[in-house]
Amino acid sequence: MSERQFLALILAAGKGTRMKSTLPKVLHHIGGRSLLAHVLTLVCDAGADQCGVVIAPDLSEVGDEALRVNSGTLIFQQAKQLGTANAVLAAREAISEFDGDVIVLYGDTPLITNKTVSAMRQALNADADIVVLGFNAQDPSGYGRLLMGADDILLAIREDKDASAAEQKVTFCNSGVMGFKSQSMLTLLEAISNNNAAEEYYLTDAIEIARSQGLKATAITCPESEVLGVNSRAQLAEAEAIFQKRMRDGAMRNGATLIDPATVYFSSDTTIGRDVVIEPHVIFGPGVTIHDGARIKGFSHLEGANIASGATVGPYARLRPGADIGENAKVGNFVEIKNAVIGDSAKVNHLSYVGDAEVGTSANIGAGTITCNYDGFRKHQTAIGAGAFIGSNTALVAPVKIGDGAFVGSGSVITSDVEPDALAIARGIQEIRPGWAAKFRALMTRAKRKAS
Repeated sequence: MSERQFLALILAAGKGTRMKSTLPKVLHHIGGRSLLAHVLTLVCDAGADQCGVVIAPDLSEVGDEALRVNSGTLIFQQAKQLGTANAVLAAREAISEFDGDVIVLYGDTPLITNKTVSAMRQALNADADIVVLGFNAQDPSGYGRLLMGADDILLAIREDKDASAAEQKVTFCNSGVMGFKSQSMLTLLEAISNNNAAEEYYLTDAIEIARSQGLKATAITCPESEVLGVNSRAQLAEAEAIFQKRMRDGAMRNGATLIDPATVYFSSDTTIGRDVVIEPHVIFGPGVTIHDGARIKGFSHLEGANIASGATVGPYARLRPGADIGENAKVGNFVEIKNAVIGDSAKVNHLSYVGDAEVGTSANIGAGTITCNYDGFRKHQTAIGAGAFIGSNTALVAPVKIGDGAFVGSGSVITSDVEPDALAIARGIQEIRPGWAAKFRALMTRAKRKAS
């Protein structure tokens, strides 16, 4: 690949009426990330020197999302939706000042890969002035056909309704994604007319104009799944399924074991180490890193969490943002961790909530323990020292510190700090009244008979 510059233009002005949503189409999510964010992340990873997003005037939230993903993104407005060529021309200023490759993509086509973008650039860096991304469709009905000649020359893009009987048998179809050499791009775009039934300016017309000007157009191929456009809820689900399969395959290829892959759901930024074992029915929200040798047991939900090597989480655990689980630590069934550090070899085995806390190395948190971290206005911290033992059904009312090696008796409500190696018990004194239960039952039985 040469050192030619790379400008990515992403068309995102469509409202997506078929989605039946108040949310702009490109802001719907797959893998915990918006469709637009997927495309922007792709082009940034592919080495784009500059990114531009074309939006509609009333879709400022789309521009906000673009800037959230990449603060250097250029935002352009397409005043009226008059076709794809008109949308690209909204970025006329950026194109005119640019010298290199311009790739035009779509904000609702989130599954294109870095490899495919690189292949398009390679075609431009060879001898092509325009490159079109095509795919071999299982059912080409409705798609524009890419009509190829000798030496990989793209002769024309024929819309389905205009194709002859012979051309309709062609399965090599247009994805809409196109690449241009910037030097000739504006000349081609400005030559496109709206002399058609819809009175719109179609980017695909650039192929025929380029050939008339002695420029070379070609096409490259990618899998059909890469260029799935999301225009409905059903297609959103289809894109999610493709994305999830990629993530599962990648995790296993890199050394993780997924016992039942189809039941594990990843986010786009999930990081999984080697020799990690993930049991069935696990969901990873955004921001999760699992280090080598950890085990995530079934029916657990993790988000914004870091799990160190050798740790065990679950089953039925919930890790919320800020959960940091140390090496060889154990977080068991029906345990919720939020904004808390669980030290190396510490145990929170069952039925507990630990929030806004720090649990020291080898500490043991008994069943039913709760850190009472919220007073209705502010969050407060709980610190549990190394080797401390917290008895079952304990409430730790923050802010509070439990010293290293301290014991807290079961059923306690701890409101004051406990010094290291001390025993803290905070519960009512047990009273036993011999024979009371038998007398009470007899009394209540007589009362019931009298009432009837």
